[in-house]
Amino acid sequence: MKYKRILLKLSGEALMGNQQFGIDPVRLGEYAEDVKAVAEKGVQIAIVIGGGNIFRGLQGASKGMDRVQGDYMGMLATVINSMALQGALEDLGVKTKLLGGLAIDPIVEETSGKRVIEYLNEGRVVLISGGTGNPFFTTDSASALRAVEMKADVIMKGTRVDGIYTADPEKDPTATKYDTLSFDEAYEKKLKIMDLTAFTLCRENKLPILVFDMNTRGNLMKEVMGQGNGTVVK
Repeated sequence: MKYKRILLKLSGEALMGNQQFGIDPVRLGEYAEDVKAVAEKGVQIAIVIGGGNIFRGLQGASKGMDRVQGDYMGMLATVINSMALQGALEDLGVKTKLLGGLAIDPIVEETSGKRVIEYLNEGRVVLISGGTGNPFFTTDSASALRAVEMKADVIMKGTRVDGIYTADPEKDPTATKYDTLSFDEAYEKKLKIMDLTAFTLCRENKLPILVFDMNTRGNLMKEVMGQGNGTVVK
């Protein structure tokens, strides 16, 4: 195994599958099966999921809603997504623990780096919801923060595309793919990999970011074993 301890970042939109809103049970089940397969190999996995399939704080703010209120609503959306994935994993017999930037008794325990590591060492898949617990921060920033706290080997950002390109490959057929990038190169080229707060946190802590296609079955396993074709920023 190339990576022993990973933080898997998933977008909320990915859970929609082919729907326009909410959670697609088929996509949810596929993700759970891929995570289970990797966990059974002894890889320690923590997961941060966005909430964009349910609510985005910025969208609410653009329509006149208070930004702070909207961000907290977005954090609660990540709790719903995390609970859904937790349920799917437990249905497959995977032991899990749900932590969060927002403690919600009795379903979400307050997160800390020490707590995450303890549960990972018990062989659990740890889901970390609620963002950073503060408004004005994205789930990208939360995933970078949690990955640093838990001393992860890598942030694995699961997306719809198989890596980082010179432009959006879904819009520009001439876009070419990078195999590896330095943080400096990615910054200079203004590549939208993660938001600047998250990106800076990874850079300062020498934490690599691996961007890969999570929607192709088995790709998570390939990437963990070092046999995938995603793009690494380091």
